Parts: sequence; C-alpha cells; structure tokens
Amino acid sequence: MTDDILDTILLVSEGDDTAGAKTGEGADDNSVVVPEIPEELPVLPVRDIVVFNYMILPLFVGREKSVAAVDAALADKRHILILSQRDEKVDDPTGDDLYTIGTVGMIMRMLKMPDGRLKILVQGLSRARVTEFTGDTPYHTARVELIREMDVTDVTPTTEAMLRTAKDQSEKLMTLKGMSSPDILGVLNSVHEPGRMADLIASNLRLRVEDAQAILECIDPLERLELINTQLAREIEVASMQAKIQSMAKEGMDKAQRDFFLREQLKAIRRELGDMDEENEEIEDIAMALDKANPPQEVRKEADKQLKRLANMHPDSSEATVIRTYLDWIAELPWRKASKDRLDIVKAQEILDEDHYNLEKVKERILEYLSVRKLNPKMKGPILCFVGPPGVGKTSLGRSIARALGRKFLRISLGGMRDEAEIRGHRRTYIGAMPGRVIQGLKQVGTRNPVFMLDEIDKLGADFRGDPSSALLEVLDPEQNFSFSDHYLNVPFDLSKIMFICTANTLDTVPAALLDRMETIRIPGYTEHEKVRIARRYLLPRQAKDNGLELDEVQISDEVLTQTVRDYTREAGLRNIEREIGSICRKLARRKAEGDGGPYVVDAEALEKYLGPARFRDDEMEKILPPGVALGLAWTPYGGEVLHIEITPMKGKGKLTLTGKLGDVMKESAQAAMSYARSRAELFGIDPEFTEKLDIHVHVPAGATPKDGPSAGVTLVTALISALTETPVRPDICMTGEITLRGRVLPVGGIKEKILAAVANGMKQVFIPRQNERDLVDVPADLLRNITVTPVDLIDEIWPQACVKKD
Repeated sequence: MTDDILDTILLVSEGDDTAGAKTGEGADDNSVVVPEIPEELPVLPVRDIVVFNYMILPLFVGREKSVAAVDAALADKRHILILSQRDEKVDDPTGDDLYTIGTVGMIMRMLKMPDGRLKILVQGLSRARVTEFTGDTPYHTARVELIREMDVTDVTPTTEAMLRTAKDQSEKLMTLKGMSSPDILGVLNSVHEPGRMADLIASNLRLRVEDAQAILECIDPLERLELINTQLAREIEVASMQAKIQSMAKEGMDKAQRDFFLREQLKAIRRELGDMDEENEEIEDIAMALDKANPPQEVRKEADKQLKRLANMHPDSSEATVIRTYLDWIAELPWRKASKDRLDIVKAQEILDEDHYNLEKVKERILEYLSVRKLNPKMKGPILCFVGPPGVGKTSLGRSIARALGRKFLRISLGGMRDEAEIRGHRRTYIGAMPGRVIQGLKQVGTRNPVFMLDEIDKLGADFRGDPSSALLEVLDPEQNFSFSDHYLNVPFDLSKIMFICTANTLDTVPAALLDRMETIRIPGYTEHEKVRIARRYLLPRQAKDNGLELDEVQISDEVLTQTVRDYTREAGLRNIEREIGSICRKLARRKAEGDGGPYVVDAEALEKYLGPARFRDDEMEKILPPGVALGLAWTPYGGEVLHIEITPMKGKGKLTLTGKLGDVMKESAQAAMSYARSRAELFGIDPEFTEKLDIHVHVPAGATPKDGPSAGVTLVTALISALTETPVRPDICMTGEITLRGRVLPVGGIKEKILAAVANGMKQVFIPRQNERDLVDVPADLLRNITVTPVDLIDEIWPQACVKKD
C-alpha cells in the first residue's frame, strides 16, 4: 500500500454515491448498479496503472489521441473506457497493444494545465470487455460489453474468513509501513462485499500492471479476494524484510560508533602508558620505506599527506586499506634506482651479432644510441618501432638489445587491449583499483630505465572504456613522458629514461599521431641463404637441446637445410622452418630413446621420411600459362605473395565483371587497365571495338581472402592484353606497380618482401617501377643474383619482354 492510502480509501468511500444509482431490472437492496452506459465509447489508454471499480483517481492526459478521447467523452455523457497498455514504452498504441478488459469510468472533473496537458478526475463505474475496436482516428473507439458484478448473497464462514484475513493483512501491512490509522481501519471495516473489498485493496497496493490486470479480469469476487490475500502476503513479507534490513543497518551503525569511541579511548590510554601499538609500528614501517625509496619532493609531499590521514583513521576501515595500498605502491616504485648502461660499443656489437644474424640496420641504430649515450649521459630514451612479418625476430631482438645495454627487459602485449585504464591506471575510487601496466612493469623490474617492449601495437582496440592508443601518446612522447601521470598514483613519474621498443606486423592500423612519435625500422624477412645460416647457428642447436639431443649427434648438411627451407616452407620469418627442424629432432629423439646410438645423419632421403613429401616444389611452377593469366606481386602483413590474375573475354557488350573479393583500389586499377587497353588497341593488334563485342571477366583466385592495393595495375594490363591478343605470358616472370591512364608505371611499397616472394616461388625476372630502383639497396646481393630485376617507366616496356614470342 502506498503513502496516500488514507486519502484514496476515504475518497473511494465518499464517492460511493456517485456510482450508487440503482437502475435496471432485478436490482436488490445490496447491489450497486452503474448508470446507463453507451455500447460504443472513446478509449483512454493508460501506461502504468489499472483502474478498478469504485476507484477515484486523478490522471494526467498528454497524448493527442487521449486528449481527443477526453474531449469526446466530456461532449457526451462523460463516460470513457480506460484500458491499460501491455507495453508502457509504446507511445502510439493500437488495439493489439491494449488489454481487452478494462474499466468504464466517468470523468468527474477536468482541468487544463499550462503545458497543454489535461488533468482529469475519474471514477471507475464498471468492468467492461472490448468486443471490437471500431476506430482509431482522431481517437480510439471501441464497442464494449459490460461485465456485471456477481452478487454474493450467502456469506459462508469461508467468505467471512477471507474478508477478515484481507482486513487483518491490510492492517499488518500498514503497521509495518508506519501508516496505521483509525480512519483507514474504519473504512475497511465498513466494507462487507468480497468483490468490493478486493477492488478497494488492489487499487491501493500499486501492483505491477500484469498482476493488477489479472485481478481486474477475475470476475468471481471470491477468487478475486483470494488473489488479493496472496498479494498482501507477498507485500507483508517484503515489508518485513525491509524493516529487518533497516534495523540491522541501524544496529551496525550504533556498534561502529561504539567501537570507534572505545578504540579512541584505548589509544589515549596506551599513549599515556607510552606503549607503541601495531598501528603505529605499521605507519613507522611505511615512513621508513618512503625514506628508502626517496621519491621526488612533490611525490613525497603527497605521500606524507596520505600517511597523516592514515594515522588518524580507523585501521579496519575500507578507506584505510586503499590508502595503505597506495603508499605501498609509492614506496616500491623505482624513483631513483636505475641500471648502469654498458657503454662498450665493441662488446655490445659482439652481443648483438651473437644473438642475431644480419639485421644490420637495427644493430647500427642500437650502436648509434650507445655512442650518443656515452657522449651525452642525459639524453632521453628513443622510441623505436620494429615492423615486419611474424617470426622475423622482433621480440627476441628486444631481449638482445637489453642484454647489450646491460638493462632489465620488460615486455607487455597490447594485442586486443581495449581499456584505457590498462595504460593510465584506475582512479582510487574503489577497492581493487591499481596502476596501469606501465607503472606495474616498472615496479616488477625495479629500475626506472629498462628496455620496455610494447608488443603488437598494431592490434590495439577501442570501445566504451576508452582508446588505449590515445593514452599511449603521452607514454611514447619524449617531450611529455618525463612527467607521466598515472590515474592511480596521481603524481608525475619520469618515463624519459626508458628505452621503448614497439612491434607491429603492419602500420596501417596504427593511428597517425601515435606513429609520428616512433622511429620505424622495417624487418622485411630473410632470404633462403639467411634462413640456412640462422637455422645452422641458432635453430638447430636450440631444437636439439630442447629435445634431449647433443648437437654433435644431429648431422644435417647445409644442402639438406636448404632443401628443408625450399621444399617445406613459404614464409618471410623463421617459425615454420624451426617447427620442421623440431619435428626432425623429435624423430631422432625417439630413435635415441629406443636405444639407437648416434650420430644421426639426416640426408635427402631421411628428410622426406621424417617430414613427408615436399609441400612446395620449383617444378610445380606452370611451364605454360594460358592466355589471359599473368603473375603479380602483392604485399601482406605476413610477407610478400605471388598473385595470379586471370582475365577471360566473352561475347557481350563491354560489361566488366570483377571477382575475388577485390578492394576499391584494385577495382579502380581494373577500370584503368580497360581504358589503357582501348587507347593502345591498334599498337597491340587489338580490335578497337572490343568493348562493344566482348564482356571482360577479371578474377583473382583465393576469393575468400580480401585483396586490395595499387600493386596490381601493371599485372592487370598485361593479363588483359594477353587475353585480347590470345598471347600467353611467360610463366617465370612477375611484376608489380601501379599504372596511369597514359601508361606510366608508378612506385609501390614492399619491394624487398615482393622480391623475396618471387625468388621463393622460382621466378626468373621481375618488373618494378623505375622509381623503386632506389629500394634495391635494401635487397641482399645474394637475392638479386637469383632473379633479374627490370625497372620500367612505361607499361609499353613490359609487354614485349613478358609475352611468349610466336614462331
């Protein structure tokens, strides 16, 4: 029952005469009969209430159709059908959105509000069932059938018991809510009809619409009263629990106050006796730890402030726990402690050469940093970003750099990180808050100048919790990170002495602002010769040791390692070749475990026995390409790739079909290739009107893989000319470059990765844009010896060399 139960019950009681006119045949002295009601009535939908008989209540009407329905009712006999909505969120309900049983009410008063709404006072007259919705413009109308109240003439002991139970439970509920009143009890005692008693109590319980509607639709007065008793029992149980909770809270508050005063008195007694309690010892320990950490003056000032608060606080309070944890973090961070750099350039180069083969650019950059550091000890740490395919050694290179510098190494993975608090930390507003991963890592290593590797920076995410890449802008900026403020610490920490190293497979997903703060070093991949040398020097010894073998027991020649690289792997990195070597070592380990003594010689025959048939073979390269097929080169985050492009002309009217899940750039390249072929038709011996007679279908196989980029322009033109002239393209050449409508070949990226892929797939010649000729400096000389690189300025230079000469 609500707080306004007294007013409502008294109002209903006083309004009995309004609904009490006795009309109709067969009316007896105990029945209440409503005035004559029309068969068709305007409908007033209500959202969160169910109106019962004898109920008088105010309603606010604001919806346009509802206002029109009220006006229509006032213009007639003031009767209106009140129906509850099934879903209160529906603003413009239809007949399907309303319950079909409601209450016919009479509008007793109406008042227009300043905001245009109407305030009406209605009294429920009779239950009614909708037989048909007859209209919805300008308001809802419905044909109704009145539901007459069933008379209960014979008051049995069961009925009397149910009435008394309802009155007693109502009185108990009001007592629990502190609303007991003689006037209310007098009204309840004056009602002796089960149906009317049920409606009176239901109208004041403020039930859910579904529960109240179920009571309204219950025609039998005794069943309705039974439902009300069930609802009253549930409300009494809830009210009793609320009272119990309030009592427990009050008792707990009183106990806490009592304990606080007793503890304060105990402190005063111990202070007079000169005893030192455990709390003071803990505070002394924290103060000593802060002295040992020796944080900057600004940080120490904040720490002393929090320490003073802790000393005046109850030790068992939740806030004291938060402050104690915060001071522990302040005391354990390396504010002054730093590793001493090993500034021996020659020794550092020996360590880098020992751990990694080749990678001259990276090693040169590290030695430059050490040299400058030796001359200027106050220099800030660089922000490097290693970019390359998986398995080229980006992460392991970070460990080698730390070893060469004599610093601690720390690595965190950013892949899939979506919460900004992982970088900046959580604010100290709840128990369990902690600093970000940067500050946590510094506490872990115990120095302020480690080599800090941020792995997979290209795989950061963002959602409603913030953007971690934006939070990294301050961390990775030497002009800002000397005063990095973690949300948890809320004091500045100097990150400028840290050497940050980021890794990424591609830079396309790294925000431009973040990329601008980093010095990018590309590690494109390894040649076949480099893979064999790395396998001999690093991979084979490691796998032999991991599998319980001695290195001199495993005898694999360079020729067999070359065959392993060539026939069983197609990658820019080293992970697959290490897996294959590990597979060989496991086979040898089984032989050793079975008692077969070494050494174990792995030749070409044994290689096929251990690893199975070769997965890739040079002789698998097609000896003859059909007309309309050309080989291009593409760059992916995982290395270079040879791309087949197929073009087929068919009879038609010049329609261009593109398949293979191509991106927008490749679609534009295909259209440019069509225009170029039409403009050079006579030069290549093509019918100038081929677009009016033929449809062109361009397909790039591996359709499930998205493909996009500008590198396929020259390949599309070559394949199109081959298809239209029915002249095959040589199967041992490939090409890369973008084209213009005038036939110029524009530069593209990833030249080294593409040449690596071309050599790995047995290509003999590759065409590249003339402006990419300067990128050949980064391509190893032994790689260039295995393939002919032909720079071109115009597409016209490619076709005479690419096509198969006709006899």
